[in-house]
Amino acid sequence: MNFEIVTQKAEELLSWHELCDAMAAGHKLPKAEIKDSFLYRGKDTILSRAAWIDGLGALVKTATIFPDNPASGRPMVGGAVSLLNDETGDLDAVINFHLVTKWKTVGDSMLGCRLLARKDARKILIVGAGTQGRNLIQAHRAFRPDAEFTLWNRTHSSAQKMADEMDGVTAVENLEAAVGSAEIISAATMTTEPIIRGEWLQAGQHVDLIGAYRPDMREVDDLALQRSRIFVDSFDTTLDHIGELKIPLANGAIKRDDVIADYYNLDKFVRNENDITLFKNGGGAHLDLMVSTYILNSWRQK
Repeated sequence: MNFEIVTQKAEELLSWHELCDAMAAGHKLPKAEIKDSFLYRGKDTILSRAAWIDGLGALVKTATIFPDNPASGRPMVGGAVSLLNDETGDLDAVINFHLVTKWKTVGDSMLGCRLLARKDARKILIVGAGTQGRNLIQAHRAFRPDAEFTLWNRTHSSAQKMADEMDGVTAVENLEAAVGSAEIISAATMTTEPIIRGEWLQAGQHVDLIGAYRPDMREVDDLALQRSRIFVDSFDTTLDHIGELKIPLANGAIKRDDVIADYYNLDKFVRNENDITLFKNGGGAHLDLMVSTYILNSWRQK
């Protein structure tokens, strides 16, 4: 067998700026064919994703999300990633699952921020003190080196622990006040009930929503959506699949036309000075494919 095994060591070769460029370029290729399947056992989830982009290749990724794992010292998320050759269907690479997931999930939001957040935004609120919260701080700093970070978590001691371990991060207890004073709000939680209220939002803010991935999960309420210009990474993987939009679309709080664009319409990702922009990160398999291809190319070239 002739395929690459790309390990976590590839991370030192990667750039958040280059990744966003690669993702933008990937959306200029023919639209991806994607297919997701979900298996549930209580709050545990097995998510299998496949994508094929003509001219780029194909990918199969299986993720396990077991929320109780951290209590026993195991990662919440695990899985496997296989990258397949576009011309032959041969296995090109097996890429470290956690490497792909980190750079895909956070890179997805960074492209949204690069397109939608105000260029002078420096006050960033991270909602959620998990692994993605750490990754978000790292990535935001690549674009805004002088950013000021506040961190909120439902369990304040977890936020304080992370803040103590990271320079330039302040843990806060009042979420309403933190939202009101932020310019960029990045939420990566496991909540099923909205925790960010539309009445707290201010003109000029950008809201980045990462956490919800199931039909019963939401991070913001209806009013937050109604007050915002809404964008997504993919219509196909968000509107009918993730509670953040599926629920308010079903109950009439928002209409389909209120979701302005996805990444296949990058020219529509624009804002006016006082807009509240809101981006829902759905993280489809086509993004895993774009990111995995970028990682493999970096591994081979550098």
